[in-house]
Amino acid sequence: MTIGDPTAPGPYRAYRPVRSLAPGGRPAPVLLLIAHGSRDPRHAATVEALVGQVRGVRPGTPVATAYLDHCAPRIPQVVQRLADSGTAAVAVPLLLGNAYHARTDIPGALRGTGLPVATVLGPSPLLLAALDRRLAEAGLDLRSPAVRGRTGVVLASAGSSDPAANAATREVAAEWQRTRGWAAVEVAHASAVPPHVPEAVAALRGAGAERIAVAPYLIAPGLLPDRIASAAAAAGADLAAPVLGAAPELARLLLARYDAARAAATTALTA
Repeated sequence: MTIGDPTAPGPYRAYRPVRSLAPGGRPAPVLLLIAHGSRDPRHAATVEALVGQVRGVRPGTPVATAYLDHCAPRIPQVVQRLADSGTAAVAVPLLLGNAYHARTDIPGALRGTGLPVATVLGPSPLLLAALDRRLAEAGLDLRSPAVRGRTGVVLASAGSSDPAANAATREVAAEWQRTRGWAAVEVAHASAVPPHVPEAVAALRGAGAERIAVAPYLIAPGLLPDRIASAAAAAGADLAAPVLGAAPELARLLLARYDAARAAATTALTA
């Protein structure tokens, strides 16, 4: 399967770009990017950099940002501002998995607004491409099948109290191993939910991996990515990649989710 394959199933389907003007010349709805928020200023800076990437990929796209917690502006403020101006919007969660924030917090914050809500970002081949990008930036030669075949990778996520969300991360790891030919891929969690980075590194070494790379499956810097980086160093990993951050692949994925939710809302209105 290749990125851009319109026949790909479910979350791997590529969506055709939607113009920044709706039919009839009306402005396209605002892409309302909903981020979690953090006390760490690097989080908001990363979100704003990602907004810049979205605008770069599709110039003229109207984008607004709202946060669930810690940062401003919060969701109710932005939604009210859009409603007061009569501006249509599509909410796009800046979340990798369908855990508590996606299933409960965001629907609760948007209840009664009538806004279409896009699906979460994962899974997607674009996320795997962004992970590749960050590992290459950290010094791993991904162009060499021999290097990939000797390298074990820790896919280090936040982890969740929801077993289904953790199972979905394991599916991402399995797909990444299958499509890239890594020696092995182990999932680790930065939260209290095991397994953690040291156990994942040990499992990879036990499986015969000659080199260990740690790849954070997280979007923005903060407490959990810092914890992953410290654990990777303490466990003797050979290299650790940065977070996904404002990768262009994430910008393309946000637009794909926006396009899909916008198209679904249009279909529902005309059905």
